[in-house]
Amino acid sequence: MLDCSSIYTTLGDQGINNIVTVPESWTCPTCSSTVSTPYCPGCGESLPRARDLTLRGLCELLFRAFISIDTRLVRSFRYLVTRPGSLTLAYVQGQRRPFIGPFQLFLIANVLFFAVQSGTNSNVVSSQLDSHLHNQDWSDLAQRLVSRRLEGLNTTIDAYAPTFNRAVVLHAKSFIILMTLPFAILLQLMFRRNRQPFVAHAVFSFHFYAFLLLVFCVSLAVAAVDASLGGAGLNSPRMDHILSVINLAACAIYLYMATGTVYCATGAIRVIKALGLALFVAGILLGYRFVLFLITLYTT
Repeated sequence: MLDCSSIYTTLGDQGINNIVTVPESWTCPTCSSTVSTPYCPGCGESLPRARDLTLRGLCELLFRAFISIDTRLVRSFRYLVTRPGSLTLAYVQGQRRPFIGPFQLFLIANVLFFAVQSGTNSNVVSSQLDSHLHNQDWSDLAQRLVSRRLEGLNTTIDAYAPTFNRAVVLHAKSFIILMTLPFAILLQLMFRRNRQPFVAHAVFSFHFYAFLLLVFCVSLAVAAVDASLGGAGLNSPRMDHILSVINLAACAIYLYMATGTVYCATGAIRVIKALGLALFVAGILLGYRFVLFLITLYTT
């Protein structure tokens, strides 16, 4: 928390007077209240200034708005990575102005993840049709469903596969938020003794999945470096297994730390719950891939 006395000491009386000159009173142009402070306590409107209508004033307002967003964004991602659970705790306690909202943070992480995925030409949360048909646990079922779909469309697998592969990437971007809901429900069941409202668990879920998407970004970058050095990248089973284990470990460690911060979990039960949550996340990812397969199959 900022120490106002230290700010005053640094700026001095003259510096403070140069920041804002407030008249004895002014009328708020938004709610028509009589105000004697730089900002209206009723609606938050600021004291109108003549320079706000100049080009220089407009540039200053845009600059301040950009700096504010950038600072909150950087702070939010820094806390997300280095202080697991602190963003959720701050939101629940009402400390929201210093940080980006949980849903917005999740969306930004989502955009970043799919940008990295597109740049590395790799897939993590979605799979191409050939993978569904031959490399997934549900491949036998997928082969039967695809065969029926091809008969209904009167087309061939070679003609249909490019359409499916393009659509599944778009669907993965649109429906990735679906993974946060079952995780929030599990949190509510697992930590029901804390008597937190469901929104608190949903916020935790948004923050965790934002972190998970960042972990995926790092994994994609590692795989891309391996491919650039002559390796197979994610096409190598060995590389895929190593990164999967690392990702699972990162999730377990993060959840161990975050549940201690948000839910005050302690002892051996905290370790068990963190491991259980991490395994559940892996299961959600597999389930999400299967749901994407069904959605894409019957919408293309």
